[in-house]
Amino acid sequence: MTDDPTPIPADGRPHVVVVGAGFGGLACAKTLARAPGGGGVRVTVIDRNNYHLFVPLLYQVATAALSPADIATPIRSILSRYPNVDVILGAVEGVDTAARRVRLAGGRAVPYDRLVLATGSVYSYFGHDDWPHVAPALKTVENARHIRTRLLSALEEAEMCDDADRRAALMTVVIVGGGPTGVEMAGAVAELTRFTLARDFRRIDPRAARVLLVEAGPRILSAFPEHLAAYARRKLEALGVTVMTGQAVERIDATGVTVGGRAIPAATVVWGAGVAASPAGRWLGVDTDRAGRIRVAPDLSVPGVPGVYALGDTAAAADDAGKPLPGLAQVAKQQGEHLGRALALNLTAGTAPAPFRFRNRGNTAIIGRNAAIFDFGHRTLKGWFAWVLWAIVHVYLLVGGEKRLSVTLRWLWRYATYERGARLITESPPSDVAEVTTQDNSRRRA
Repeated sequence: MTDDPTPIPADGRPHVVVVGAGFGGLACAKTLARAPGGGGVRVTVIDRNNYHLFVPLLYQVATAALSPADIATPIRSILSRYPNVDVILGAVEGVDTAARRVRLAGGRAVPYDRLVLATGSVYSYFGHDDWPHVAPALKTVENARHIRTRLLSALEEAEMCDDADRRAALMTVVIVGGGPTGVEMAGAVAELTRFTLARDFRRIDPRAARVLLVEAGPRILSAFPEHLAAYARRKLEALGVTVMTGQAVERIDATGVTVGGRAIPAATVVWGAGVAASPAGRWLGVDTDRAGRIRVAPDLSVPGVPGVYALGDTAAAADDAGKPLPGLAQVAKQQGEHLGRALALNLTAGTAPAPFRFRNRGNTAIIGRNAAIFDFGHRTLKGWFAWVLWAIVHVYLLVGGEKRLSVTLRWLWRYATYERGARLITESPPSDVAEVTTQDNSRRRA
């Protein structure tokens, strides 16, 4: 086993290892590096990818509004201005808390004085291990590109299909989960088929595509006030989306989904219904909640594990009233900034980390053109002003001026023309769509 593979020598400075370069991990590393006294701390960021991904806009990659490069930035580029911060590309396999080492794939280990776990979350399929293949979730660039390929390929195949039933299945999109991701995805797919693609085909009318949003609970957007959820539903239905609430998905396979005992043939199914934490809790062998999040103290430390902290979707943290904090980018970013300052003071001056206090800057979701909702707790906002504010917030949260300018120009162009320039099929059509098409063509030749 190789000790400490980082190129920064062990020079006696305190060493903070941050696992995960999402919103929380990057905020912690950058804040720690530039905090008073932070220059005397050595920081190492570990991630399995070499880029930071703006996950809230992945659905726009899946629906051809943006390209992956618009929402992903190399981690080394983001941190290059901080000479005391190093980056390791690698997959973490475990943590030796007794020896204070992070174990990486390949047998390497990185020692730490303080460890920050900001490893995010994954979608949970509630024990249905066969569903991810046929119903990908919006968590990775690869999945977003796969969904885009599946969606566009199905429409291309529908253009050549003479079987009315099969053509209807190819033109049916089912989104499972009525949270912000599902609502935003449903609205984006509806706008893509009803506006952008409306004149591109000759044998089919993309405006006839069925977009179904399925939610097991009594209403969509359960984290928002009921009147905002009702507004979102009305706007989705005005776009042609069929909203199905109070109905759980019972089966998903290559032919479609079964909801409430009724089979719905569909070539494209997108999963957005359940979230589970990364395996960080298992690495430590500590108490977690039902979603696998690590229960943390008010200062974000992990009880019983000295020197280890967790934040973002990895942590089960609560506000001053004891209410669990939501899995939002603003929560992770605020926690990262707080912890970065706290660790700088702790390592250089011996000051005990202060409790974290969340400042709610509003929860938001976009439904479609000129329609979004904002919940600030004490007040709410919906409609065009909320849509503009949503755009401003998301552009601001993007990393780097180039990304902000690029996305802003793309959105302005799309708003003026309805065009989406990322409508590229860059991989082979999904095998289940290809199988449907082969069956259609066989019937037609017969």
